Amino acid sequence: MAQHGSQHPTNRGKQTYGFAGLVSFLRTPVCHDLDKLDADIAVMGAPTDEGSVFMPGSRFGSRSIREHSLRFGPDGYFDHDADKVFLEYELANNRIVDVGDADVLITNVEGTFENITNLTKMVLDAGAMPVVLGGDHAITFPVVRAYSELLHVVHFDAHIDYSPFIHGFEYTNSHAFRHIYHMDHVESLTQVGIRSVRNNKAWVDDSINDGNRVIGMKEFGEMGPSGMTELVPKDAPVYVSIDIDVLDLPLVPGCVSAEPNGMSYADLRDSLATLARHSEIIGFDLVEVNPQLDVGTGITSYMGAHTVLEFLGQICDQPRWIDKRKNLR
Repeated sequence: MAQHGSQHPTNRGKQTYGFAGLVSFLRTPVCHDLDKLDADIAVMGAPTDEGSVFMPGSRFGSRSIREHSLRFGPDGYFDHDADKVFLEYELANNRIVDVGDADVLITNVEGTFENITNLTKMVLDAGAMPVVLGGDHAITFPVVRAYSELLHVVHFDAHIDYSPFIHGFEYTNSHAFRHIYHMDHVESLTQVGIRSVRNNKAWVDDSINDGNRVIGMKEFGEMGPSGMTELVPKDAPVYVSIDIDVLDLPLVPGCVSAEPNGMSYADLRDSLATLARHSEIIGFDLVEVNPQLDVGTGITSYMGAHTVLEFLGQICDQPRWIDKRKNLR
């Protein structure tokens, strides 16, 4: 018999507590054998921060985000403004699973990245959408290269992450999107929230000159979520990468690279919801949560879990997603 406070997939209506039970994202079933993966969404961890050139700690982000996800109910979440429960079907029918973490090979960044790519490919081959919990922002490169279909990338961040490759220095959290730009299957790159005064002008210019769309906070304020979303073709497949430091500095104390003058949570939430309505989201990641720097209540990890939860709710509420689900029954 399950202990009080633990959660079994067949007992979703019972009371649960964030401090009890085994840890998986939203207490979803854990799948160890991806050959038997039968789900629409697969949460996976990429717990490495060897790409962080300033301060480590985001390697603990995957686990901490999972732990804080236990604070949400097991039957979906109620949005007061929408007067609606989201993710109810997905959670009740085990359409979301947690496939654990990619194996990290300490000091072997290329080997770790290969493992992240392989795990992402296995999720995609099983027909599930990857939701990746970092880790630092270097992990987006090995995730996106796992895709074979043509796609667009939307990147939320305070930083341009477009450093040049010099003398083998190319696998940090400041290089990911220069790698991604060069991938044949990436049709466009849109970078949103870019504002840090530590951004190198030459690297920003490189991204713009390569044909990427770089949107700072002033321009984002002028165009809003709808204008930003219109930069991506309607109904196009889109991969979204969310650096938690796109949010304003006071909101994310557990982030080593937090910056002032960032998005409010409503800005980010509404941007993700608008993207989910406008395009076909085929995967996303959330990175740079550093629990070692966070305040005692873990609000940055909670903010990460909250963002993933609401974005998933919006994705699964779209007619294209519901129609696909009906066709698979």
